[in-house]
Amino acid sequence: MYNFSAGSKRVLGILAFLSLLAFLAVENGKVDVKQKYYDEKLAAAKLAKTAAEYLKTNRLQKGVFIDPINDPNETALIGQEITLITTDRGNIEAKLTTTNPNFAAVIVEMLKEAELERNDVVAVSFTGSLPGLNISVLAALQTLNLQPIIISSVGSSNWGANDPYFTWLDMEKKLYDSGIFKHKSVVASIGGGLDIGRGLSPKGRELILEAITRNGLELINEEYLENSVKKRLDFYNKQRTEKPIKAFINVGGGIASLGATVNGYIIENGLIKSLPMKNFPQRGTLIYMAQMNIPIIHLLNINSLAENYQLPISPIPLPEPGEGEIFVQRQYSLLLTISVTIFLIGIIIIIYFYEKKRHKLGTEHIISKK
Repeated sequence: MYNFSAGSKRVLGILAFLSLLAFLAVENGKVDVKQKYYDEKLAAAKLAKTAAEYLKTNRLQKGVFIDPINDPNETALIGQEITLITTDRGNIEAKLTTTNPNFAAVIVEMLKEAELERNDVVAVSFTGSLPGLNISVLAALQTLNLQPIIISSVGSSNWGANDPYFTWLDMEKKLYDSGIFKHKSVVASIGGGLDIGRGLSPKGRELILEAITRNGLELINEEYLENSVKKRLDFYNKQRTEKPIKAFINVGGGIASLGATVNGYIIENGLIKSLPMKNFPQRGTLIYMAQMNIPIIHLLNINSLAENYQLPISPIPLPEPGEGEIFVQRQYSLLLTISVTIFLIGIIIIIYFYEKKRHKLGTEHIISKK
């Protein structure tokens, strides 16, 4: 035992072995930890799923054909490639990604991080391009008991809500009339180029106007985009009554919201508490809201958003509500990590004092021999 020194290979080997065991214990001792706002996130995701399933049932009852190739999860939220009300190009992978009801949890997190409270007013801009994401936004707003003021542009990019006889407004009204959602759009525009359907055929514009009329909405149809943006701002301001607008949510690439298509790429996606003022080609509703120091939730680059929140891209099958790291994450056990650390420190202290004692005995032995 006298030669059993702290610097010996045997002691160092034992320390290395104990350290390895400690590492393996900590790595294999990870636990599932619920993330912030877990209950609200789960409730919103469940509500989004309920809404989507209701629309699917409604569509099937009407004998609508669901394309299992382009809509592999058969959600009925994926439209056709081209119809008379298709305004521009869309990415089918992004459309499929937004049918995941757990996107509602992402919106809940953003709204919470924006420090919104019950009954706060939220201005919302929808398009027909991302009906799945529109549903998730409505689910999140309702779960948190927020009060949205919603303006929608009806036109849709490829694979969105581009059925002229079942537009986003029709979907929204079905969900409202069923009692699933308490809020829906109260004003709408044609959408597309200049927010008045430039690029659509006369028949396409006519079909959108018919959709707005049959859903009983007020129409924004200004010759100039600047006037369309002003109308929206005026309407939000009028509807908020005495309460301030606490956030603005933009879903999709609506020109009246962005001001110019390029702005959609300049402006960061997700929650923006402060928007850097750049040389925007033209200013839309979103930018004016940001200038009033209103937090922005900008939802456009869908696949990037999904990756940021660990949601799958174009998932097959659809995840169930509550699946994903937005809800639960595997994390190191704090108690186990502290215990293992204390154990290793204790071993090192014991060896230190043993070595100190050994050194002292050795010194005394040398002196005694003299």
